[in-house]
Amino acid sequence: MILRNWLALLLSIAILLIVQSPIGQSAEASISDVKITPLGSHEGEFCALDRALVFEDPNGLRILYDAGRTVAGAEDPRLGEIDVVLLSHVHGDHLGDRRIAEVNAGTCAQPEANVGTTPNSNSVELAVAKGARMVVGSEMSSFLANKVERLGGDPSTVQLVRFGASREIDGVSFTTVPAVHSNGLSGDFIEGELGESLSAAGLNAYVGPPTGYVITFSNGLVAYLSGDTGVTAEQQTVVAGQYGAELVVMNIGDTFTTGPTEAAYVINELVQPNAVIASHANEAATINGKVQPETKTAAFIAATEASVYVPLSGRMLSFDADGVCTDGCAN
Repeated sequence: MILRNWLALLLSIAILLIVQSPIGQSAEASISDVKITPLGSHEGEFCALDRALVFEDPNGLRILYDAGRTVAGAEDPRLGEIDVVLLSHVHGDHLGDRRIAEVNAGTCAQPEANVGTTPNSNSVELAVAKGARMVVGSEMSSFLANKVERLGGDPSTVQLVRFGASREIDGVSFTTVPAVHSNGLSGDFIEGELGESLSAAGLNAYVGPPTGYVITFSNGLVAYLSGDTGVTAEQQTVVAGQYGAELVVMNIGDTFTTGPTEAAYVINELVQPNAVIASHANEAATINGKVQPETKTAAFIAATEASVYVPLSGRMLSFDADGVCTDGCAN
């Protein structure tokens, strides 16, 4: 009788846990999924300057991607611990030539990002303050290592990964992939006469080609972070063919990168992932968290066959090993 009562109690508890679990998300999924939190300029929105994402591996490794202008310095309460900083290229809106002082300043279309961060950059200042490693491709590593050292950090924490190779950090693998874009460094980031001369001449320094990233997380999820890019053959041969990416963070901003229809082609025909997070739209894409019609974001969603998720600032998304969204999916 006692054994029967105990079995009944255990069954009741199991049923209660199942009922209370969010639909589409198991208790196991909640601890084995990759969590992604956008850090934009305005809470709950997808705005003109938004680039930054924080990825958290199931093992706890936290990765900041393209901090840009919408992370309010190392004291931004949304950041938490950061172990790795990724940078696709050195343009000011990704490296961070200035930043917001606080969330929700200005408007979604024109965020108030008026705290200057040159010549150091928002990315380098964050990496040094957090004691994080920077992982980059091309000749960006030596430039950034000098910046880190000037701020009192360890230059060896800036680590190079070339296209075709990979670097593993705490069970997470990183490689760079080509991006068709430019990678000119503004003279504002260069101290002394050289920087002044470049700025006066309207020229930029060259620090190697821009990159995207393929990240293989410890749960098996493979994610492609496009950086700023046009359409490339490697999106099919390397990102899809070699690595089999199931989650893509795709720039859709047009003019300077792929536009919404070009980006949809990359997703539909080349990579063919299960899910995609829109990025770099260069517009106030949402109002009260809802995508507005006649925006590039709306056009991209309409043209894309995979599930599209809008990176609403501060709203976490979770993905399993197959790139299937398990939490925060409705937006």
